[in-house]
Amino acid sequence: MNILKLYFFVLLLAPLALYGQKNDQQKFNLLEQRIETIAENTEDEDIDYTTLFDYLSYIYDHPININNPKNAEEIQQLKMLTDIQINNLYEHIDRNGKLISIYELQAVPGWNLAIIKRILPFITVNVDLYSPSISFKEMIKSSSNEVFMRYSRIIEQQEGYLPIDDSTLAASPNKRYNGSPDKIYSRYRFKFRNNVSLGFTGEKDAGEQYFSGGQKNGFDFYSGHLYLRGFGKLKALALGDFHAQFGQGLTIWSGLAFGKSADVMTSKRNARGLRPYASVDENLFLRGAGATLEFGKLEFTAFGSHKKIDANIAYDDTSSNFDGYTITSFQLTGLHRTPGELQDKKVIGESHIGSNLQFNTRKLRLGITGLHSDYDANVQRNLTYYNQFEFNTNKNTVLGADYNLLLKNFNFYGEVSRSANGGIAQIHGALISLDPNVALSIVYRDYHRDFQNNLSNAFAESSKNTNEKGVMIGLKISKGKKLALNAYLDQFKFPWLKYLIDKPNTFGHDYLVQLQYKPSKKLIMYGRIRSRDKPINTTLDIDDIDFVVAKKQTNYRYNITYKVSESFTLRNRVELVDYQRGMAQKEQGYLVYQDIIYKPLNHPFSFSFRYALFETDSYNSRIYAYENDVLYYFSIPAYYRTGSRTYLTIKYKIRKGIDLWLRWAQWHLSNIEEIGAGNELIRGNSKSDIRAQVRFKF
Repeated sequence: MNILKLYFFVLLLAPLALYGQKNDQQKFNLLEQRIETIAENTEDEDIDYTTLFDYLSYIYDHPININNPKNAEEIQQLKMLTDIQINNLYEHIDRNGKLISIYELQAVPGWNLAIIKRILPFITVNVDLYSPSISFKEMIKSSSNEVFMRYSRIIEQQEGYLPIDDSTLAASPNKRYNGSPDKIYSRYRFKFRNNVSLGFTGEKDAGEQYFSGGQKNGFDFYSGHLYLRGFGKLKALALGDFHAQFGQGLTIWSGLAFGKSADVMTSKRNARGLRPYASVDENLFLRGAGATLEFGKLEFTAFGSHKKIDANIAYDDTSSNFDGYTITSFQLTGLHRTPGELQDKKVIGESHIGSNLQFNTRKLRLGITGLHSDYDANVQRNLTYYNQFEFNTNKNTVLGADYNLLLKNFNFYGEVSRSANGGIAQIHGALISLDPNVALSIVYRDYHRDFQNNLSNAFAESSKNTNEKGVMIGLKISKGKKLALNAYLDQFKFPWLKYLIDKPNTFGHDYLVQLQYKPSKKLIMYGRIRSRDKPINTTLDIDDIDFVVAKKQTNYRYNITYKVSESFTLRNRVELVDYQRGMAQKEQGYLVYQDIIYKPLNHPFSFSFRYALFETDSYNSRIYAYENDVLYYFSIPAYYRTGSRTYLTIKYKIRKGIDLWLRWAQWHLSNIEEIGAGNELIRGNSKSDIRAQVRFKF
């Protein structure tokens, strides 16, 4: 690269160099924005994004050296670049030599200023690829340690904590919670580069006992892991709690995965293999050991897991060979607050043994994965017409093959998987770079009604990878730095009956169009329309026949963010929703909120404040919205009924290495006298919660 060309890039990208200067406040702002982008379409209040946030946070503090081709996998996990863009980067390096400055990224095909600005905080350019040997002294000196302690509770008195007389409690023992309304969380994490991770986590949910009653050991849930990476031929070693993710998620994918979103390029899964587990979801993880060995272009992974899980069991000496009990259903809440919930706690052993063999080059990856699952008792669900093909025994073996191929501006990928009963599931997709500013995503899936796999988590409309066929087409267009258009159309079919769908061969669609306009660095706005049309049984009673009708929902959103100064940001959103089930009366709703975000670059105090007004005709027309919360806690509540929502999240840096977060939030609903039901019932029209968290970093 000649001097004149380099000078041009310096002038063009100098603002990005300033953007890349890091501090904690910039870091949390950026990570929150990234999580919100991923989470805003999930529409699930209970998903835990801790593992993703933890990964992005670590990479932000320890940027990836993009000159090293061995780091391509880490760049993939950022989910900010396609495989085509990553391949273009390393082909550019092959032709021109290692990058000597970030300013050269503009010359990489398929990279533009918007892409570079988005990924810049997570990457670095280092010509020296030499990695020093790891000694115990160096590990201790360069490691990081974090200790978190968090306390939460609902302020108003809930029914499950009120006094009750002994006779009533004896007659209905599940009418009261055993423990206090306090929710307590504690976590320790040791990290050395990307090579060593050691962590312990404990959590007590509201209503669970803590160092009392049946919980003498403190927390109701404990998790721990030791994870090693990059030690010669040993690419990865996971001990304790971990995730295993391969292919496109059909054969095995434990943990969080993302589906449709405004970022249409995220429809493709980027498998991470073995990774440490650091969240508090009490179900979606493996417990045991796993290792990945690397031999040139070949990788071999083997893992085993065994843990006790929650389940409903039934005792019947005549129907089971497992000491007279069977599994009627699995319990996934992780809550153990009442005698009934404690009765289901860790009553069944669940074992998984799996392996994966991969052949890897820069442009081609081929993989074969096997998984065998075993339960301590037979699963015997109450089968009906719609679910008669579900897993209903105690053993299952799933075999799958996956591929990923880069061919010029095309990235083809997919996976085919088969369960022990012969059920087949397959998914195939393509990412196509038509132009540096135009990208196309296509996903086809065909999941047979009898495919069975409790650890399958591939792209789908439904929550399970079964009984579904569909094609999604996504388009991403950018026009300079100011305009960006994202859109997708997903057409799907359910070949067999489903829950609340008493008819085979039903169809639906889901489409989204989002136009973003960024006239300046301080102002960004977007408008979005998302429409969903899915089959469902009618609510009308017509001669005891449940006709299948269309459930239509359309959301209209306008969002504007204005950076008043380096410290103050204002964000406004207006969202409307139309909902109709067949010929029933149309339901509507709206949400309007104002956010005030104060996050100065060099000040210990910052806060996020929201005031929202909303009104919906029922829970059917609810609207989800992401909320700022304390670090590593994620809120995506559903706004419904009529009322207001207010929250204030404060962060204060007490001193270097000690940060404090405080949060207060309140729902205030109109025209009602009670909130919730059962043990969660609050007699009144307000529901408030508080949260306090402290982090020690050393």
